[in-house]
Amino acid sequence: MSTQPSVPVARTRIKLVVFAAATIVAAAVGLPGPAVAALALTSLAIPLAVVLAGGAPLLRELLLPPSRPPVGRGLGHTPEERERFVT
Repeated sequence: MSTQPSVPVARTRIKLVVFAAATIVAAAVGLPGPAVAALALTSLAIPLAVVLAGGAPLLRELLLPPSRPPVGRGLGHTPEERERFVT
């Protein structure tokens, strides 16, 4: 089995956020219960599908925000690469 997911986790994370936001908006504006329930169940099904596809590590990657590179460290070049860029 491939270790690389067939759909990028970032795209799946965006879909999860969109469905969760749509659920909240639907409940706030008073859409019928079945519509809100369908959106909520879809929001819950996305993490379940991720767990079934890739296990707990992939779920952790889906739910936790991506780490940002440290501020002020440039582009993250190695010392050898930095030496090449200096003229």
